[in-house]
Amino acid sequence: MSLIYLSTILVLAIFLGFELIRKVPATLHTPLMSGANAISGITLVGALAYAGGEFTIVTKVFACVSVMLATINVVGGYMVTDRMLAMFKGK
Repeated sequence: MSLIYLSTILVLAIFLGFELIRKVPATLHTPLMSGANAISGITLVGALAYAGGEFTIVTKVFACVSVMLATINVVGGYMVTDRMLAMFKGK
């Protein structure tokens, strides 16, 4: 894919994300963010596929960094969800 095509996708994703977050009520921000973080498990699967494949060493380094960052994001999403659910459980 060309750089212009990828840049267009990035700009559209930023615009869509901004508009989506802006129109969601404040009470739904935490569940939306925790769900989005959990969905980033898809990123983790893709990074694992690249880390274990037959690619160059640079690709494997980037894949390993991606695995680490996606894991942090997934674990963080579950921690936020757990904390949010604990807030409702106490009452």
